[in-house]
Amino acid sequence: MKIGGESYRSVWVNAEDGYAVHIFDQTKLPWSLDILRLETPQQVAEAIVTMQVRGAPLIGAVAAYGLALALRIDSATPAMERDAAMLAETRPTAINLRWAIERMLTRLRNTLPADRVRVAYEEAGAICDEDVAQNEAIGRHGVALIQQIAESKRARGSDEPVRILTHCNAGWIATVDWGTALAPIYMAHDQGTDLHVWVDETRPRNQGAALTAWELGSHGVGHTVVSDNAGGHLMQHGKVDMVIVGTDRVTRNGDVANKIGTYLKALAAHDNDVPFYVALPSTTIDWSVGDGLRDIPIEERSAREVTHIVGRDSDGKMAAVQVTPDGTDAANPAFDVTPARLVTGLLTERGVCDASREGLLALFPERNTGSTN
Repeated sequence: MKIGGESYRSVWVNAEDGYAVHIFDQTKLPWSLDILRLETPQQVAEAIVTMQVRGAPLIGAVAAYGLALALRIDSATPAMERDAAMLAETRPTAINLRWAIERMLTRLRNTLPADRVRVAYEEAGAICDEDVAQNEAIGRHGVALIQQIAESKRARGSDEPVRILTHCNAGWIATVDWGTALAPIYMAHDQGTDLHVWVDETRPRNQGAALTAWELGSHGVGHTVVSDNAGGHLMQHGKVDMVIVGTDRVTRNGDVANKIGTYLKALAAHDNDVPFYVALPSTTIDWSVGDGLRDIPIEERSAREVTHIVGRDSDGKMAAVQVTPDGTDAANPAFDVTPARLVTGLLTERGVCDASREGLLALFPERNTGSTN
């Protein structure tokens, strides 16, 4: 995607800079476009924990490069296993993180220590390239859904745009490029489809208000930021044609873990007959888990993210403002689980399927192990 006419990915390395890992500091967006240069696995881990880099596919890719950085320091097997475990434990809910680390280890355990740095960078680069290709394919499949709605509206004589609601940020800044939920929106916009996006603010970290709005605005896509509790109201009044969200983990039975508040949007969409789609690369499917509500670990983040809100003050400086009384406790579960029954369809790089074991296996038959749990 482009910023100011210049093409970027969300993570990159280059030989001229010593193969350090470069990312955008997402805690500074949209007010400042700061690029972080990461040189150690500890710096990568800190960037993931503090959400300077975030988004399930992206943190997997960045963690893969983090392991490559670790091997530059010590390529012996004990150190590699230790650093891999440290990176894998930075955030518990997003399955892409552990998937990327396990993929790296599978390749590196069969590689001589002297060759591990080179191989690690190759494998991390392959993970990035595959993510871009998968997300572009998600966009191609998803744009057909948007065009169907546009054609239906025209057939009814309506000149209104296709109105899409999204929650959190599942755009290119959450992946290596293109994004998941936003990829179909970008493609539809580029093809000339008239559309408008309702952007949930996504408390408590406001990824929608800060990141999704910034992305859409940079690309010229019409959008409006709404409070997290406005979605049901908009649906009741016929102002939402479809919902598209991303996800941090999908079970083999189609349950979806995504940013806190997604479940409520799915309930409202179900009650108002609004299609609710979840966009994901297949790396986000956790084939080892059947019951999402029971088995997906939910990250509990700092209470300060709820008691304080970060923004830009009248002097243009970033500031944190307390919004709760002194001494008031706050809980901060970062994700919730949407049961498969509330999901209209899962939008993957291989196409759209029902949110069910049967639907997923129709697209990924190689994953059929016979388990029905």
